Amino acid sequence: MADTIFGKIIRREIPADIVYEDDQCLAFNDISPQAPVHILVIPRQPYEDATQANAATLGHVMQVAARLGAERCPNGFRLVTNIGPEAGQSVQHLHIHVLGGRAMQWPPG
Repeated sequence: MADTIFGKIIRREIPADIVYEDDQCLAFNDISPQAPVHILVIPRQPYEDATQANAATLGHVMQVAARLGAERCPNGFRLVTNIGPEAGQSVQHLHIHVLGGRAMQWPPG
């Protein structure tokens, strides 16, 4: 897997507004937010997407994303991961979007 902007954030080579981190993952505010709350949660291991991650890592990243959503968006939030170009995946490193702070529409996109 090629190095990505997320790998550079993990290594602190480029700045990010980090809101959470532990030994398995890192969470930071998106630089182009699509909602009042828009956090990205990424594993430290560079899995390309959710189909590549092991169950323990994927579960941990999802639990962290859900916890951050519940803390910051008490009226509800959305967790999204994009897999592949047709879904809009722009960085080839697993990431979960935590979106909230406004009413969401359905269907999305």
